[in-house]
Amino acid sequence: MPTIDFNCDLGEGCGSDAAIVPLISSASIACGGHAGDAASMAEAVELCRRHGVAIGAHPSYDDRPGFGRHDMDVAADAIAALVTAQVASLADACDKAGARLRHVKPHGALYNRAARDPAVAIAIATAVHAFDPNLILYGLSDSCLTAAGTAAGLRVAHEVFAERRYDADGRLAPRGTPGAVIESQEDALAQVRSLIDDGVVVARDGTPVHLRADTLCLHGDRPDAAAFARSLRQALEAASVDIRAPGSDA
Repeated sequence: MPTIDFNCDLGEGCGSDAAIVPLISSASIACGGHAGDAASMAEAVELCRRHGVAIGAHPSYDDRPGFGRHDMDVAADAIAALVTAQVASLADACDKAGARLRHVKPHGALYNRAARDPAVAIAIATAVHAFDPNLILYGLSDSCLTAAGTAAGLRVAHEVFAERRYDADGRLAPRGTPGAVIESQEDALAQVRSLIDDGVVVARDGTPVHLRADTLCLHGDRPDAAAFARSLRQALEAASVDIRAPGSDA
C-alpha cells in the first residue's frame, strides 16, 4: 500500500482551517513572518492537537505585505536567525498546548530560494538542526533544501504539490506565469494520481519529471481550499493510499 503525508498550510487568516484540519495528516502553521500571531498559532495548534494532525512551523521572510511571496535580499545568517525565531514562537505555542512540534517547512519565496540556493538551504537546515535535531525538514522534492537537510543529519520529507505546475527542471513554475497554478480540481487530481502511481509529474512543456513524493501539499489560501482538501482526501482513500505524517506510527 503506498503511503503519503497530506499537508496543508494553516494559520494564515484564510478562514478554512477548521474544515481542512480533519482531512489532513500534517499542517505547517504560519509563525509570524508572512502571517500569524500568538492567537492564531494557539488556535491552529489546538485544532491540530484535537484531530491528531502533526504540527510544523512555516517560517518565511518578514514580509506580511507580500504574504511572503516576494524574494528578498537577505543574508544567509539573517535567514537562519529569522527561521530560528519563528520556529521558537511556534514551539512555544506547542508547549503551552501540550503538543509536539514535528517539522519545519519554509514558506513562499523563502521555500523557493532554498530549493535552488545551496547557501540558503544550508542556513535553514543548520538552524533547524541546532534548534532540534529531531525535527523533520520539508522541502521541494530533490532540491537543494532536502539535500542540505540530509547533509545536516535531519530527516527530510520530499514535497510535491497538488495544484502547482512544474517546469522541466523539477522546480515549481513561478507564480504569475501562465499555468503556474492549477485551478481545476480535476486537473490537480490527475497530477496527484500520476505522482502517487508513477512518481511522475508532467511539466508545462510536456516533459515527464520523476519526483520523490513523501508529502503532498495543498495551499490553504485557495478560496476553495476546504472543498479541494475533501476531494483530495477522497481520491487518496479511493486509491488505497495510506495517509500518514512522516515519522508517525502505523
